[in-house]
Formats: sequence, C-alpha cells, structure tokens
Amino acid sequence: MMRKKVRWARSARRDLESIVNFLVERTPQAALSTLDQLEARAKSLGTLADRGRIVPELGRLHIREYRELIVGPYRLIYRVRGSSVLVLAAVDGRRSLEDILLERLISIEGQEAE
Repeated sequence: MMRKKVRWARSARRDLESIVNFLVERTPQAALSTLDQLEARAKSLGTLADRGRIVPELGRLHIREYRELIVGPYRLIYRVRGSSVLVLAAVDGRRSLEDILLERLISIEGQEAE
C-alpha cells in the first residue's frame, strides 16, 4: 500500500492553534494531549485515508469529496486527491458546521475587499 502525503491547509493550522489556545487557558495538560491526538490522527490518514466518513452535512448536498475523522469532540475534515491528503479544518463537533463554513466565507469575502 502506497503511503499518502498528509498536509495541513493554513486554515486548518489556524484551527489547531485556536483549539490549543482555548484549551491552554483552561487546562494546559489537555491542550498538549489534544494537539498530539489531532496531529497523530491526521498523520494516520497517510495509510488509511478512506476510513473517515463522508461529512454528513455535505453528503446531504451530494458533495462526497470531503471526509472527516472524529477526535474527541473535534472533527478533522479532509480531502483525498491522488497521493495526498489535505486536512482542511479542525472544528469543534459541538458547533454547527454550517455556521462555521458561513463564518469562513464571510471572513474570506472581507479579506478580498481589503
């Protein structure tokens, strides 16, 4: 089995940073543990990229290109193309994915106007 290269999108790295910053203020031990878990699970996609489920909210719209792994309350959302896996987001699974995507679209639109 050929190993895929796992990369993180800038937005996903920012998500990871936000998660860690949020946790470190409350429980520093949990911050480090969560960071290790998220990074390890993402790295494991290099050998078993198709094991994640199709993102349900997108699957209902017949968008099946994006998958996710659940890590604690967090969702790692990624895409597989050829020999690479791109982690696109690390989001809190207790939040609405639709709201998160809408916030990101609005943010991108705001950056375009600058």
